[in-house]
Amino acid sequence: EAEAVLAGLPGDGHTLVQADVADADAVQRMVEEAAEALGGIDVVVNNAAMFREHRISEVDYATWRAEWRQTLETNLLGPANVTFCAVPYLRRSGAGRVVNVSSRGAFRGEPNGPAYGASKAGLNAFGQSMAVALAPYGIAVATVAPGFVETAMARQAMGGQRAAEVRAQSPFNRVARVAEVAAAVRYLASAEAEWASGAVLDLNGASYLRT
Repeated sequence: EAEAVLAGLPGDGHTLVQADVADADAVQRMVEEAAEALGGIDVVVNNAAMFREHRISEVDYATWRAEWRQTLETNLLGPANVTFCAVPYLRRSGAGRVVNVSSRGAFRGEPNGPAYGASKAGLNAFGQSMAVALAPYGIAVATVAPGFVETAMARQAMGGQRAAEVRAQSPFNRVARVAEVAAAVRYLASAEAEWASGAVLDLNGASYLRT
């Protein structure tokens, strides 16, 4: 699938490196390979994530612990490690950008997948911490927090009657399009977005409002 995406990208200068972001050593190799292939790194987008249901009333203790460990390793420790490994390259860039992809679940909670909600709340806090820590090096860090998006991961949770229920959460009666989230990420990764550093941008079609 990744190779098909690569083949469909316009222009040249693209590269493909892959890793399990829950594997710290693999993350380091991935970042080094990407930097070598691209001649440096200017932007990091932490988008890899996992979601599996693990309702506290329906799973055993071993499953509970495994879901928490795997989710936090992927959704929180993964982005933290990617960012750490990329910072030396981002510093050399002179205007590096880090964009984290979070979720509205960080704010409203995820009773069917509490580790997911907690991991995304942690990602928000991580992003804001890094916004302060990395500003002296000209690196801006911001976060987008979508609701449901038309992705393979979301489609797993939208089968049958559930699809209508999910669409109805927004007064627009739909879920987000991938291009809408990509447009926000593209802006936050741009040179013009330095002053958005530290922001957490809601992208949920008014399906969840916070003050």
